[in-house]
Amino acid sequence: MTNKQIVNVEDLLARCAEYMTEAEVNDIERAYQFAKDEHDGQFRRSGEPYIIHPVQVAGILVDIGLDATTIVAALLHDVVEDTDITLEELTERFGPDVAMLVDGVTKLGKIKYKSKREELAENHRKMFIAMAEDIRVILIKLADRLHNMRTLQHMVKEKQVQKAEETLEIFAPLAHRLGISTIKWELEDISLRYINPQQYYRIVSMMKQKRTEREALVNSVIGEVNEVLDEVQIAAEVDGRPKHIYSIYNKMQNSKKEFSEIYDLMAVRIIVDSIKDCYAVLGIIHTQYKPMPGRFKDYIAMPKPNMYQSLHTTVIGPKGEPLEVQIRTRDMHFIAEYGIAAHWAYKEGKEQEAKSGFEDKIAHFREILELQKDTADAEEFMESVKVDFFSDMLYVFTPKGDVIELPKGSVPIDYAYRIHTEIGHRTIGAKVNGRMVPIDYKLKTGDIIEIVTSKHSYGPSKDWLKICVSSQAKNKIRQWFKRQQREENVLKGRELIEAEVKKLGFEPKEVITDKTLEDVTRKFNFGQEEDMYAAVGYHGLTAAQVAHKLTEKLRKDKESKNLELNDAISEMKTFDRPKKQNPEGVRVKGIDNMLVRMSRCCNPVPGDDIVGYITRGRGVSIHRSDCLNVLNEQNPERLLEVEWEHEGKTVKSYNVEIEISGYDRAGLLNEVLQSVSATNTNIVAVSGKGDNSKQAKISMTIAINNVNHLQKVVDRIKQISDVYAVHRVMMT
Repeated sequence: MTNKQIVNVEDLLARCAEYMTEAEVNDIERAYQFAKDEHDGQFRRSGEPYIIHPVQVAGILVDIGLDATTIVAALLHDVVEDTDITLEELTERFGPDVAMLVDGVTKLGKIKYKSKREELAENHRKMFIAMAEDIRVILIKLADRLHNMRTLQHMVKEKQVQKAEETLEIFAPLAHRLGISTIKWELEDISLRYINPQQYYRIVSMMKQKRTEREALVNSVIGEVNEVLDEVQIAAEVDGRPKHIYSIYNKMQNSKKEFSEIYDLMAVRIIVDSIKDCYAVLGIIHTQYKPMPGRFKDYIAMPKPNMYQSLHTTVIGPKGEPLEVQIRTRDMHFIAEYGIAAHWAYKEGKEQEAKSGFEDKIAHFREILELQKDTADAEEFMESVKVDFFSDMLYVFTPKGDVIELPKGSVPIDYAYRIHTEIGHRTIGAKVNGRMVPIDYKLKTGDIIEIVTSKHSYGPSKDWLKICVSSQAKNKIRQWFKRQQREENVLKGRELIEAEVKKLGFEPKEVITDKTLEDVTRKFNFGQEEDMYAAVGYHGLTAAQVAHKLTEKLRKDKESKNLELNDAISEMKTFDRPKKQNPEGVRVKGIDNMLVRMSRCCNPVPGDDIVGYITRGRGVSIHRSDCLNVLNEQNPERLLEVEWEHEGKTVKSYNVEIEISGYDRAGLLNEVLQSVSATNTNIVAVSGKGDNSKQAKISMTIAINNVNHLQKVVDRIKQISDVYAVHRVMMT
């Protein structure tokens, strides 16, 4: 392993040759030439030839020590998506394993989706399913995302924020769950730089201010520790551990701490040869420096679920400063950096041990395949994955002392199904820490759990679906009902769907035809209609979802007719009236002299996308198109198309409320007021407040001409030091 950055294909091949056979290096060179030829004429947004990207992705994976098949797939990972090469051709040239990995990271390109969100969910689902079959898929995807984040400056700002948010939501947590901290930290730090640049650079600035002093203290400790370890003849590598910016930001946000209150800004890492030496060094450190109570953690005796092992302690260092110390073996350090990816880097003697840990870890991810079978909707599938894999976790014990990881909020039922499916089905009660508890008891980290079962149990209750949290438990319960009561579920599902169709104002015979059933069954990824009915019967799919799809076309036709009728009535009522300019500057399309008024819930201004709503006796109320009252409207036939009468010209001013968030300090409010006044904007009202965590909120109502005027004011406020967010307030 080396940290030398791979710059070009020559570097890549040289690094591969350090741990691969000559034949494997030749395969990688052949894959590079093929990718170079196919991507010829394609360029990155930076203007560089496209081939630079797959080489960098492969380089990241070579630095982790992955196998030749993965490196070949990394070099070819975009040829199917971005060139005319097919998976069949790839299989013929490079074999089925490479083709499978490339297919796993290839987006779904030839399917039309109703929304970008649905497309993103489907692509994530495809990636997760492929990952569950071969974990190397996600390792390639993580390297791909890391290089894209490193070059994110070439994207437009909106795309930068979108990619950074997706990275923090999906890819950084994935890297954490797989134990690949070397990728996780970099993804998080880069994402923060684009999502909240002001906070990012503020922390960087504060770290630089005391860097020299901090480094001097750490170097002093390193010298003292080396001297003591030499005396007792323990071989060790002692160095300073850099603190990552996103970690500092998270602690400041979650714990409401100031920068100066973060304990582990100063840290020392000690790497030794054996576990025995780890504990010996811990005793020496606690003798040399005073340990801080409650700050010792033994992750060697009790490893984290992502295979991380180390001893952590915080002591009072020189000059009374808190100092974090981590102690681990070389093998532990390797796994801490590369996590599950270390499985491919282990050779000979350690291969069996690595394989064992790898198989234990990957078993949980393979549950994704089970989840996929019973979840038709891609967005629902992704939400379930996030609960089981990315949410905050708690750790409980079996009666034998084994550690079980569960999503936060889990109950004994979740635990029972995590142990074994049959234990879950036969559960009749639970003991926590030696005493009986109800099955909806919220588990806490450290609880010791014993499940009470009975051979005479009638199986799970449907109420359990409302109680348990993990998608694994819910999936197993649904499967049980699916197997036990298929005919009953099919009948029940059909009845529920017909009832929902009636609620929407349609006759089932009119809506539920062979054609509509075939279309909707296919949209929800079921093989046949009875499977879909059964899924509704055992609550794997809601009747409302199916009814909504079945009536979609008829509802659109009905809405269109209602709008045409309203237009005709309005035209009859206003036909003979002389035209007047509406004082609000808005007109209903196709209708003159309609009484309109601005809604106070969203306060639209010229330039906003707007929609009209027919009120009872008060004309048409004008809302922003994204107003929650419009999005949640139960009578869409009362919505009208409206437009601004004089786009770009000032007809009047409109009151808009904005909220400014920042760090509380003297003079902040005054600077905000001066910035707004400098844009020739009238301030109608203003109020501000701070709290114990040094956070300030300023609410301000200003008179605005249009959205461009509003954007000018917002941009001016954002330039103020210590302001980190400005947003427009929308009342519900």
